[in-house]
Amino acid sequence: MILLWFIIILFVGGILAWIAEYWNASISRWISMLALIINFCLASYLLAAQNEIAILSESSWLLYYRIPWIPSFGISFYLALDGLSLVMLILTFFLGILAVLTSWKELQYKIGFFHFNLLWVLAGITGVFLTMDLFLFYFFWEVMLIPMYLLIGIWGHENRRYAAFKFFIFTQASGLLMFVAILGLYFVHGNLTGEYTFDYFKLLGTTFSPEVGRWLMLGFLAAFIVKLPVVPFHSWLPDAHAEAPTAGSVILAGLLLKTGAYGLLRFVVPLFPDAAHEIAPWAMLLGVIGILYGALLAFSQTDLKRLVAYTSVSHMGFVMLGVFAFNELAVQGVVMQMITHGISTGALFIIAGFIYERIHTRDIDQMGGFWKQMPFMGTIALIFAMASLGLPGLGNFVAEFLTLVGAWKASHTLTIFATLGLVAATVYSLRFLQSVFNGAEMTHVTLPDLSLREKLMVVPMVIFIVWLGLFPQPVLNTVKRSVERVISAQTKVDDIREDLRPGIAQKGGEDE
Repeated sequence: MILLWFIIILFVGGILAWIAEYWNASISRWISMLALIINFCLASYLLAAQNEIAILSESSWLLYYRIPWIPSFGISFYLALDGLSLVMLILTFFLGILAVLTSWKELQYKIGFFHFNLLWVLAGITGVFLTMDLFLFYFFWEVMLIPMYLLIGIWGHENRRYAAFKFFIFTQASGLLMFVAILGLYFVHGNLTGEYTFDYFKLLGTTFSPEVGRWLMLGFLAAFIVKLPVVPFHSWLPDAHAEAPTAGSVILAGLLLKTGAYGLLRFVVPLFPDAAHEIAPWAMLLGVIGILYGALLAFSQTDLKRLVAYTSVSHMGFVMLGVFAFNELAVQGVVMQMITHGISTGALFIIAGFIYERIHTRDIDQMGGFWKQMPFMGTIALIFAMASLGLPGLGNFVAEFLTLVGAWKASHTLTIFATLGLVAATVYSLRFLQSVFNGAEMTHVTLPDLSLREKLMVVPMVIFIVWLGLFPQPVLNTVKRSVERVISAQTKVDDIREDLRPGIAQKGGEDE
């Protein structure tokens, strides 16, 4: 039941936060905070007890929860948790807490409705990371959409309606393509076996012609690469980030983009290994283009939030590169990238929000010399700018190093060009620091340094990004079995299961 409670707490907490506004807006904030702290503590307990749970479950999946929903159509409320889901849940609830804190003073109207939408988008993300029924997966995929649309459209900046509509159209259109592919997989499996079901585990291993597999895979891929996003389907992201409130940007960059990466690992490769292998060279090429193009556009921005948004386009290119490199090191790098990018980019958006609260502009040309007045903020910005460019000792370095080492085995040429992205990241990160915190003072207004509330937000993020850079092994151990399942699906294409470490292929087959 703990898996169900993760979702119920967020749904009910959102409703209570909305209702509580009629008495006191502060109660709404505390309800949201309490709901997320409870979920974070539950997820942390599961992380601490994962070894004992794994022994009891006798499977690479730690927990299951399943009840019939619409049995006549093969639909069930099916949740399952493995190491990959677990680390993504912890990231979700951690960033959710920070989103509540960052909006504590920033937002002053419709507080209850804001927290309702915030908790419901987090509930949708939680459902995406847990569900093992493809119909239910699509349901939660859509649950993420409407609340985020409202967060941007109601509490955003000047062009918020344009950005919200653009976000909605891109994600809704690609999501509908995925739904068509889900229905196609449902009917193909039913015609072959006589059992019509949306059960993920039963759909694994479904056989179909190469052409059918290719079209079904492209339907799933469309939703995930738009959400990631991959060039040239990225144009919604800078607008959404630039206009969203700070909390919305944190959730968008730290979590919503990761649902696209998660979908590639959980659905595209395991369900369609042949088709995924077929498009791998093109997918890796798109990843490298995104790395370089995103870095170039990040360097050219004068809007601080758009600059950080384009860094996300660049960093998510490493995800495409790693997923389709077809080896364990690259997939481990992808998982680390999902976590470290969520923390580092989330922190940069929080810093951008701090600066906007103080000077009411995002124009970098009107900034400069802030370090003298805000040395603590400058130090935090320096740490996360260094994380963004992949400085050794910080979590992003581990992610990008593993990804590049894994990609080297697949394509030397693409890996060399992807490595140039690290050089480009150094350029735009140093430009960000120079333009905002160094140089001549562009404003003579007295700027206060970080308050206690603001320090409580960024200091834990610093601790996590340093810990992930120095001690990544606990995370890699947690997701090890999940990574092995992805690799076993990938290597099925080349019939080289016997070359894996003894037992891995057998375990992957049993799990499937």
